[in-house]
Amino acid sequence: MNDQQITLFGILAATLVFFVWNRWRYDLVAMGGLLAAALAGLIPFGKVFSGFGHPAVVTVAAILILSRGLLNAGVVDSLGRRLARVGTQPMVQVAALILLTAFFSSFMNNVGALALLMPVAIWLSRENGYSPSVLLMPLAFGSVLGGMNTLIGTPPNIIIAGFREQTGLQPFGMFDFAPVGLGLTLSGVLFIALIGWRLTPKRKDHKTPGDLFRIHEYLSEVVVPKDSNFIGRALHDLVSQGEGAPDVTVVGLVRDKRRRLAPPPYAVLRGGDVLMIRADPESMKDFVDTTGLRLADTRDPDQKKLEAGEVVVVEAVIVPGSVLLGKNAAGLNLREQYRINLLAVARQGEQLEERLGRIPFVVADILLLQGEREALEKALSTLGCLPLAERGLHIRKPRKILLSSGIFVAGSALVALDLLPAQIALSLAAVVMVLSGVVPRNEIYQSIDWAVIVLLAAMIPLGEALETSGGTRLIAGYLLQWGGSAHPVATLAVLLACTMLLTNLLNNAATAILTAPIAINLAHGLGVSVDPFLMAVAVGSCCAFLTPIGHQCNAMVMEPGGYHFGDYLRMGLPLSLLMVAVSVPLILWVWPF
Repeated sequence: MNDQQITLFGILAATLVFFVWNRWRYDLVAMGGLLAAALAGLIPFGKVFSGFGHPAVVTVAAILILSRGLLNAGVVDSLGRRLARVGTQPMVQVAALILLTAFFSSFMNNVGALALLMPVAIWLSRENGYSPSVLLMPLAFGSVLGGMNTLIGTPPNIIIAGFREQTGLQPFGMFDFAPVGLGLTLSGVLFIALIGWRLTPKRKDHKTPGDLFRIHEYLSEVVVPKDSNFIGRALHDLVSQGEGAPDVTVVGLVRDKRRRLAPPPYAVLRGGDVLMIRADPESMKDFVDTTGLRLADTRDPDQKKLEAGEVVVVEAVIVPGSVLLGKNAAGLNLREQYRINLLAVARQGEQLEERLGRIPFVVADILLLQGEREALEKALSTLGCLPLAERGLHIRKPRKILLSSGIFVAGSALVALDLLPAQIALSLAAVVMVLSGVVPRNEIYQSIDWAVIVLLAAMIPLGEALETSGGTRLIAGYLLQWGGSAHPVATLAVLLACTMLLTNLLNNAATAILTAPIAINLAHGLGVSVDPFLMAVAVGSCCAFLTPIGHQCNAMVMEPGGYHFGDYLRMGLPLSLLMVAVSVPLILWVWPF
């Protein structure tokens, strides 16, 4: 082992440690490793950022834009909402959810497909009186399984196709992954639907739909006295008194026996006005003491009175990428900016009783929002929230379903028929999506997960450095010495299992970049075809079922499902063993030595 190899292995080991530690985001860790390798002289300065122009990186970016177009048009949403009709049995619901998620994940970004179906899964669990943990982990695993079926289903497949081209062969095509991927997806679906969902933790008895929000416990009426200092002033002045103001929401105004719901902040107050206030007891006391208003003798306990005409109350789920994440209602000023009221927040099946203005939002929080229908539709789309399935509020444009689907199918067909390289065909389709208005121009760059792009662009030169320094040949040589007397089938199984373990600690794309060159060298050392070994890496890189950090989809459902780190092993370990047992013979049948 020479000095270059020792230095590179040290940088890679440090990078892996920081990946597993998960203290800093993986794109920053990957970029740090890339710059360290460049400063150590392992990568020429002129090639440090060459990864940003790599076909795999361009293809992934194009797929993310296409996925946004399919989501915007309501392709996933329109079908996902039909799942409410599949019945009330958890087994049937699990099977339907993961089949639909796996199908969408085969052709679009699996994180996007999961995000659109998460609200449906949460609603189904609430409607049937069980914890969302029963459905959310199977849903996440289904999205991971579906990615194995096509070239564009997941970044590792795109990366593996590029490595095959480097060996002098044609890159894998659109559906070359399907024979193995479909077999594994169906095996995984059967296991999860029959056995796996029963292994998920049941954290608590879930509230029924009517019990999730108890806003009547926090609704009060206050009267504006005839001598109030706020007479003639705007409602905004009453509820926005600077930092430290009581956390209250005005949900209605009664004047001359006429009720006005969701009054605008510029409404001018008069003596005798009755305001319907949503606030916890402490905030209500502070509000009355501060403003001099008087509590009325009656309380309005009926939430349904808040729903009338064009003013509606809707439950919405926060999805990944929402501008709400990490922020609170006070900082966003929802009423002033979006003309909507936040009435309550629920998390993991329980209404939060903290002050609303101070609650930092997380993925899958359920918000109870009030406002005019048009304002709510616009606000939900802007904020990155989706209405739950039982509500009649739609924020997508169904008329563009056929257009977006046609563009996507046309781009995929160009790749499948080998008329254009994937990066060209899919980039062309993405441009057409933008020109046709399916993806607005201000959403082009919002559609791209830049953390993933930077990760890929940073890891590709590191993988090339591992190859040019002789590191991959060195590792492959040790593996051949260790398994010299073993059959190539056993070596293939070990490679797949090791890749699978590694991908549960790293990002799947990083795993594919690091292990694909080793697989190629192993195949050359054994004197067999590289195809089964590359397929083993593709499968192993996708099968991240053991930890929440192995895949974005696993991390997305951790908080809303109430899962702990070790919960993933309960269903993930038997599923991973099943994947190894099924994939090895399936790979060798489709891609023999």
